[in-house]
Amino acid sequence: MKNILPVLATAAVLILAGCTTRSTVADTKPAPAVAVVAATPATNNIPPRETNPSLRRSTYTPRVYPVDDRGFSPVDKALAKAYAREDLVTNDAEGSLNPYVLKVISGYPLDGSYQYHCSWDPREYDIYNGVTQDLWYRGMVVAKAYPDGSRCSYCCGFTFEVFVRAMKLRNIQSGLEPDDFNGMTFNDLFNALQLWYIEGKGDSEARAITSYGLGTTITNFEDARPGDFVSYSSTPSGGHSVIFLSWLRDETNKIVGFKYFSSNLSGNGVGYGQTHFSDSTKSGHGVLRHYVNIGHVDAIKDYRPFNRAEIPQRNAYAPTQPERIVYLPAPAEK
Repeated sequence: MKNILPVLATAAVLILAGCTTRSTVADTKPAPAVAVVAATPATNNIPPRETNPSLRRSTYTPRVYPVDDRGFSPVDKALAKAYAREDLVTNDAEGSLNPYVLKVISGYPLDGSYQYHCSWDPREYDIYNGVTQDLWYRGMVVAKAYPDGSRCSYCCGFTFEVFVRAMKLRNIQSGLEPDDFNGMTFNDLFNALQLWYIEGKGDSEARAITSYGLGTTITNFEDARPGDFVSYSSTPSGGHSVIFLSWLRDETNKIVGFKYFSSNLSGNGVGYGQTHFSDSTKSGHGVLRHYVNIGHVDAIKDYRPFNRAEIPQRNAYAPTQPERIVYLPAPAEK
């Protein structure tokens, strides 16, 4: 136990900023059939952003924001019919959030245009919270996208974005107010974001979900379902935040790993990946089986009351609103 504590402490710090240190294995999946208008071509051979994080903050050139003529991002466009209730999501038997999570992730392009970026030096919480576009809740921005319009993300920011999108989609399709997550205020959701990003001891996506009466923590792996939210620690020291899809099993049906959807696939952005438990690999590297947190969002009818006095209030950074930047047209070619 003494030997594993430094690993876990380092992993917690890594997840805290939404960054990971280990590459993941991407499954080959076709990209959704949507028109993607990227800020820069996906084939421009730009190195992963984490190789020079300070460059992103100090020297970026404003570019045309990648939206269509309605102001929709590629994901907005892909999910427009669902939010308009023209493409209804089929509820599962429980009425959980999971089908809506899977619907939301189906809208993300897998061509590398939604890249990865997480900076340690300088820290960027004042301008960027790891989401691909500003997330609004009750008239304010609860999580800020990178201000150059590049649609970059990091792991816990991306999973939080999917959570917020899915919650709003379920509310809309249920005929409810989109910005009402079990009566949570803006400050409640911003605090839940910090629990989600693991800003303190014992934090995780599961803690954010359960603290505000939205769902449960899954402790039996067999109970996990596609669309649940997972964070884990790994060895060598690292960590990740992902959306669970399915278990990987060996010839004896033992769970040896899992497939997921997340950001930071070898530094290339959002997509499908998989990982194995450290006790199932020859090298001993991988996910620490006993340090996996799984959060499940229940049916709306099963929400529970919450008591703010019993929830840790994180103050890792202030809920500042993003500056309004005018995005200039691309310079004319000479």
